[in-house]
Amino acid sequence: MGVQGPTEVFASSAGAVRWGAVGSGEPVVLLHGTPFSSYLWRDVAAALAPRYRVYFWDMPGYGTSEMRSGQRVSLAVQGKVFAELLRHWGLESPRIVAHDFGGAVALRAHLLHRAVYSRLALVSPVALAPWGSPFFRLVGEHTEVFEQLPPALHRALVAEYVSSASATGLGPEVLDRLVEPWTGAEGQAAFYRQIEQADQAHTDEIQSLYPSLELPVLLAWGERDSWIPPERTRELAAMIPGLITGPIEGAGHLVQLDAPAQLTAALTDFLRE
Repeated sequence: MGVQGPTEVFASSAGAVRWGAVGSGEPVVLLHGTPFSSYLWRDVAAALAPRYRVYFWDMPGYGTSEMRSGQRVSLAVQGKVFAELLRHWGLESPRIVAHDFGGAVALRAHLLHRAVYSRLALVSPVALAPWGSPFFRLVGEHTEVFEQLPPALHRALVAEYVSSASATGLGPEVLDRLVEPWTGAEGQAAFYRQIEQADQAHTDEIQSLYPSLELPVLLAWGERDSWIPPERTRELAAMIPGLITGPIEGAGHLVQLDAPAQLTAALTDFLRE
């Protein structure tokens, strides 16, 4: 692929953040969602690298970044950390591409923490209430029960959950890479921690501000997304002035894996305008 995992480390207010960058040119920053990591963006990062300096990172509590007992990993925390990270990189007005939970992180950093972007591409973003799959809500209500699952059963549960985000199916190697960070005692605890701290209030806080967005925004989503129904994404589209929309036929929530060529084409057109 030409893109290695994040190897650099930034000491954020919520713990050590691992990040990486490839390519050269104007900066583009990629944000992952939950329960994923920057690994999800590897193909898109490789495709954008010939034209842009592409930054990617694992949020605190995710992927290869720090996971610890008592860690705060909510949307409110991640928005603050992203603003810190942009300052650390010295990026004053980068192009932003954000998926799922990362969409809310990017929106909070921009609307509440004064992070400045030149363009914002939202891919199947978490942005409007209500959000969270039925499984996500069930676990959030009974975290103390799920935390006690035997490791093998926990891994099978995470694999089944992650698989449901794809409309085309995930290969064994890709599925293993997506599940692996959540295994072991540390990873298992981190998986339920991030669900337990998910709070719809953190999108409610900014939802009324979406019509005030004054930068170019692309909204892309999979037409077969079972995690965030397309009709809710279209509702979001109606709230943002001057929005460019990009529904992607045949893709589920994991648009990067289900339709990488179509998504990359849409992003390339949007980012270079």
